[in-house]
Amino acid sequence: MRLLFLGDMVGKSGREAVYRELPGLISKWKLDFVIVNGENAAGGFGITEAILQDTLDAGADVMTTGNHVWDQREALVFADRQDRFLRPANFPRGAPGRGANVYEARNGARVMVANIMGNVFMHPELDDPFRCGEQLLEHSVLGRDVDVIFVDFHAEATS
Repeated sequence: MRLLFLGDMVGKSGREAVYRELPGLISKWKLDFVIVNGENAAGGFGITEAILQDTLDAGADVMTTGNHVWDQREALVFADRQDRFLRPANFPRGAPGRGANVYEARNGARVMVANIMGNVFMHPELDDPFRCGEQLLEHSVLGRDVDVIFVDFHAEATS
């Protein structure tokens, strides 16, 4: 399985580089699955639906985010209908969108992608990221339910 993770894609220059280079990277390296963190794609602050779609059209399979996910208010609207757009799974219950999902890779593998956010120097209302991760892993058993588990753990500190 060949997986590529890109992040953070920041602003117009970051988007243009991804749109220009990603198709060739997928072809050259025979990539099976591509994840892009796009939380800063709209001028360094959030993501728009048009940017999400352009990134998917360039070959990304899913877009993860982080604490800037809602900086562009339209993300609150499209998050529920875009299954290849993830916001942190440990956001408060009732937040728009989803924090994890299972996708089919180009080679047929089942890839569970989870987006979790640390809580040090972040929003105090986040659920515990470790408990959230454990709960997600209980529902997607490697080798039984999915073939690959990828976690984008978005944080400001490592401890």
